[in-house]
Amino acid sequence: MTNPVTTQHSGTIPAQPGPREAAESMDGVIPGAGPSGNPGARPTVKLREANPDDPPRYAPEWLQLREPADAAARAHDLLDPLRIRLANLPGKSGGVVIHDLGCGTGSMGRWLAPCLDGAQHWILHDRDPYLLHFAAVASPRSAADGSRVTVETRRGDVARLTADALHGASLVTASALLDVLTREEIDALAAACAGAGCPALLTLSVAGRVELTPSHPLDSEIAQAFNDHQRRDGLLGPDAVTAATEAFSEHGATVRLHPSPWRLGPEQAALTEQWLRGWVGAAVEQRPDLRARADAYLAERLAACAAGQLRVTVHHTDLLALNRPAGGAS
Repeated sequence: MTNPVTTQHSGTIPAQPGPREAAESMDGVIPGAGPSGNPGARPTVKLREANPDDPPRYAPEWLQLREPADAAARAHDLLDPLRIRLANLPGKSGGVVIHDLGCGTGSMGRWLAPCLDGAQHWILHDRDPYLLHFAAVASPRSAADGSRVTVETRRGDVARLTADALHGASLVTASALLDVLTREEIDALAAACAGAGCPALLTLSVAGRVELTPSHPLDSEIAQAFNDHQRRDGLLGPDAVTAATEAFSEHGATVRLHPSPWRLGPEQAALTEQWLRGWVGAAVEQRPDLRARADAYLAERLAACAAGQLRVTVHHTDLLALNRPAGGAS
């Protein structure tokens, strides 16, 4: 086991174009603020243009920007049934082993580890060694009751997990991951968790619904184009929670769902600004005919955001799948 490094990395959010510049060109969209086009990829901001032969490298700024909103949105109502299941898992007297899939900079561990009692060992999975480094150095050191929390990292494609890779796992968790997987990858994830006999807590999957206040006539058209963009290349996007519910249920798991919306107001203006650019930019990429109207729409929305007059609810869903423990009763 590897002890967590306690030094906290900090990032600076880069200066971004103002409303007029963003409205003049969709080039102002920050890569990563919108959906990712690659299965298993994280919605992050690119650090630099890398050689195609190099592993992908991402900066943590986008993940840091969204982390407070993620923490506020995750469904606390799913924690009690999870705690009960973890407490009753056979052979876990020495603590629990938690696999965090597509961990990014480790925000899931920073939220969940202090909510659970007992010793914990976190195994952080991501394809990007740069993000794994950030996750390791910023991992929590203690559980809710003061028990020790340790961490190790594993680089790899989370879409290729097997039950053998999860052998000995007490819990599998992920955040904002399901919607960038295909149906086959979700089926494989459900099969791996069921084979390992461990529950899965999968948070912040997009639900395909967005509410902006005040409303605008173009809201629904942008939203539909964005949803269609998320479904490109076989990704499930807003259909992911339904697919995951079906997949885990077919393997005998009891599945619980709970809403986990982002509620963005004036206090979250920086996040709203980046989200707007990504949301509109993805819609225009999906439907280039929207560009002229979308430019004007984005300018109006960014101006309202800057003036503290815009509120946005981005709907997500959290999923808890309680699998039958391996070799034990459900």
